[in-house]
Order: sequence, then C-alpha cells, then structure tokens
Amino acid sequence: MVCAVALSACGAQSTSPAALDSAASSAAAANAAPSNPYAALAKLPDWNGVWDVTRVPPQPGEPPPAQPKLTPNYEKQWDKYQALNKKQKGLNFVSEVASCIPPGVPQSMTEPYPIEFLFTPGRVTILIETYSLTRRIYTDGGPLPENPDPSYQGTSVGHWEGDTLVVETSDILPETSALNGINGHSDKLHITERMHLANPDTLEISTTRTDPAVFLEPYTTKAYYKRHRDWKIMEYVCEQNNHDALDAKGNAAFSLKHNPGE
Repeated sequence: MVCAVALSACGAQSTSPAALDSAASSAAAANAAPSNPYAALAKLPDWNGVWDVTRVPPQPGEPPPAQPKLTPNYEKQWDKYQALNKKQKGLNFVSEVASCIPPGVPQSMTEPYPIEFLFTPGRVTILIETYSLTRRIYTDGGPLPENPDPSYQGTSVGHWEGDTLVVETSDILPETSALNGINGHSDKLHITERMHLANPDTLEISTTRTDPAVFLEPYTTKAYYKRHRDWKIMEYVCEQNNHDALDAKGNAAFSLKHNPGE
C-alpha cells in the first residue's frame, strides 16, 4: 500500500527542525538542576559575628518600661520579687536557672552571655552560650505544629518582613519563667519577637508575651545587642564549678564559710 510507505501522503505530518529544537529546549529546561537554595541567603541582612546583650531598659536617664499587668496569683509573685530585690539586689530569688535548669524562651535570649545567628535555607539557628542552648526558627513557610512536645526553647517559626525577622514561639515548658520575677505560666504562652538592626552593629529585639493565665494584656519589652565580629561562642557547662545554685530559700547556696569537704 502506498500509505504504508509514504505516511505523509496519508495525512501524517513530518516534524520540522524548528519544532525539534523547541522540544529539545523544553526537555533541557525540565532536566536542569534546581536553583541553589543558598543564593537567597545573600539577600538577608548581615547578622554575622557574635552578639552580646548590652542594654535592657531602663538604663540611667531612661524612663522605666511599663509594668506588666498580671493576674492576681502572678502579681503576688511579682510584688514579692520586687520587694526582695530592693533589699538585696542580684540574688536568684525566683529562678531555678541558678541550679543549672535551662531558661526557657524568652529568658534565654537575655542571659548575660553572647548569642550567634546562623542562616541556612528554611531556618535561622540561634546558638546561645548560656548552657550551650540552641534555638531553631523554621522559615520555610510552614505553620506552628499542632501538638509538639513542650520544650525549654519551645517551637518557633519565622518570616522576614523586609529586614525584620518576625518569630512566633509556643509550646514552652510551663515551669519556665516568662518574665524575670515570676515563675511558671500556662500552656497558652505565646512569644512574638521582632528582630532587626537598629544600626550596623546594634541588634534590637522586641519581645511580646501573651498568656491569659499570667498577663491581663500582652506585655512587650526590648533588648539591645552589640556585635563582636571577632568573638566566638564558647562551651558552657553549667554543672562545672557552679557556685550559684539555690538553697531551699531561693538564695545562693555557695558560702566561703564552708569547711573543706562540706
């Protein structure tokens, strides 16, 4: 049959060189390697170096921040702490952190030890020298998980609003402190942090705490961090030579009056 030999004569169309080139280009694009996920990191602000918390208002000459509006049980804790701290500043009246129990968020961010930020695709990792803690902030667009296990640093997701990193944290262990001066909170504690450069070498973090069991309204504080490009995060093992553990009354247990072996 003629049609069996000459298909074009029976209505079949031959493929033109231009069509072949277009098909080859499409196949090459489909098989091309995915874009480098690290390339997007170059667009983020420069937070390199190690950051040292240097200013938690109020400072001399600054007005004090607004006092937290607390529910009755937590207001009693707060008032007791304020009274004790006026008599003997610097003692660990309210926190088990002195006994090597890690601080939770947000207190872990204002311990008197430096922090470091690591940017990787879909995540910002914060290394905290205090107790060698690590925070992982997921920036891949996912929501907070529904039922994660509570932990000291909680579960954090974040997103960028221009040069500001906005972080939402929940599922923080309820025995931790949401604010210096009070112990404990409910499982409804939610922390919102807004982190940005106030100037090239100063990082500002605004922290808002929300928990209807503790606060009558959201409570916000600010802290400032100085950049040290030549610093390194050191290992911190709290149990090693700890002289700050609490006694039964909440005061530092270390005393120079102890005899050797006691």
